[in-house]
Amino acid sequence: MTQFDNVTVIKAANVYFDGKVASRTVLFNDGSKKTLGLMQPGEFEFGTAQPEIMEILAGELDVLLPGNNDWQHFCGGMSFSVPANASFKLKVTQLTDYCCSYL
Repeated sequence: MTQFDNVTVIKAANVYFDGKVASRTVLFNDGSKKTLGLMQPGEFEFGTAQPEIMEILAGELDVLLPGNNDWQHFCGGMSFSVPANASFKLKVTQLTDYCCSYL
């Protein structure tokens, strides 16, 4: 899917890590939510309140998922899932464009 139709976009940006990660929230008529964002190179840790699927649209990063000891590499066209009430670490090596779906 390359576009979302009939949605509401929240104008205010979600800004993290001194502006190195920023996204916009997209709300769907069925009540679901996604964020579309960019991550600059750096190391970040995020926590989840609900399960998420992170789709990498472009760029590259390494991810340490909950319960794993090994970093996994992801690039454009790949995705990963994170369970609710967990934290995960990112090492972003290139400017990365992403879409996060909240389940």
